[in-house]
Amino acid sequence: MKEIVTANYAIAEAVKQAVPGVIAAYPITPQTEIVERIAQYVARGELACDYIPVESEHSAMAACIGASAAGVRTFTATSSQGLLYMHEMLHWAAGARLPVVMANVNRAVGPPWNVWADHTDALSQRDTGWLQVYVATAQEAYDTTLMAFRIAEDKEVLLPVMVNLDGFLLSHTMQDLETVEPGSFIPPLHLPHAIDPAHPAAYAPLTGPKDYYRFRWEMEKSMRAARRVITRVEKDFAGRFGRRYGVTEEYRCEDADILVVAMGTLAREAEVAVDRLRAEGTRAGVMRLRWFRPFPTLDLTGREVVVIDRDYSFGFGGVLARSLCSAARIEPFSVIAGLGGQEVTYEDIASFVRERRPGEEYWFGVKGDV
Repeated sequence: MKEIVTANYAIAEAVKQAVPGVIAAYPITPQTEIVERIAQYVARGELACDYIPVESEHSAMAACIGASAAGVRTFTATSSQGLLYMHEMLHWAAGARLPVVMANVNRAVGPPWNVWADHTDALSQRDTGWLQVYVATAQEAYDTTLMAFRIAEDKEVLLPVMVNLDGFLLSHTMQDLETVEPGSFIPPLHLPHAIDPAHPAAYAPLTGPKDYYRFRWEMEKSMRAARRVITRVEKDFAGRFGRRYGVTEEYRCEDADILVVAMGTLAREAEVAVDRLRAEGTRAGVMRLRWFRPFPTLDLTGREVVVIDRDYSFGFGGVLARSLCSAARIEPFSVIAGLGGQEVTYEDIASFVRERRPGEEYWFGVKGDV
């Protein structure tokens, strides 16, 4: 079925088709529409699940952890300060190997208060053990949420997944959506370490120096295995429904001498910039990074790279740019742009490429025009 909807609606529809047993949520702009629509589905009898309206985001994740530990499929959604309030529980969910799926509508963090798009909220949680994927359309938000349940619940992974989408730029923008048949893609959940009241057991949450590192290593092994599982699930999805995804999405990269690398909607805006640059004779392309955790292996040898970060790690640099410096061994032109919803047009992005300075960092709007 085809519809014209927001990305928030698209995610709510995907969650309905995944049929989680427990949804715990607390409203926060610009995520609220996701949990409002899910609550409507439950109230109308369109989704049979326990919907828990909690008093905080910390409690929302705690409730998901409890339900998931009992072997129940769970979902929640949040944004910005709400995600930060969950921080402690994010570590618990990943460390307990619970396949919780969460939508995070990317929004700047305060102070000062700001409700517009910014990736700092999610990237500040990058070391909690959650898989992170960043989408750029309503259709991709829907498809990726469905795949997130499959990936998180795979026996080789059993780690939570965070689906990230830009606030307002996606969450409240109307786009095409084509849905799939309910129950046609996600199998029943089988959590091997689920708590079973029929077989009581004692659980000790305290682990000493002798064994703690082993738990960390098991998480890392699963994060590495997630690369294979992501590829397998995306291939299966493409075979069933014809929509193909990968760890990156490339646009006019085949013969490109210069690559613009970004995440989310900025990467889609960069496609228009690349078309303009091509018309000028500059062989540029766009690489949109979808999966940030696990971080992909990328070969950028022999190309100049312009990285656009809608985030910043103070005292270190743009998170995506610094990650590429480490993983791909490159020295890109690092552009910090779009923080707190700052407008960045395709013309701006084209100017970043024209005036690139490899190895340098540039704050758009602060150090003067490029």
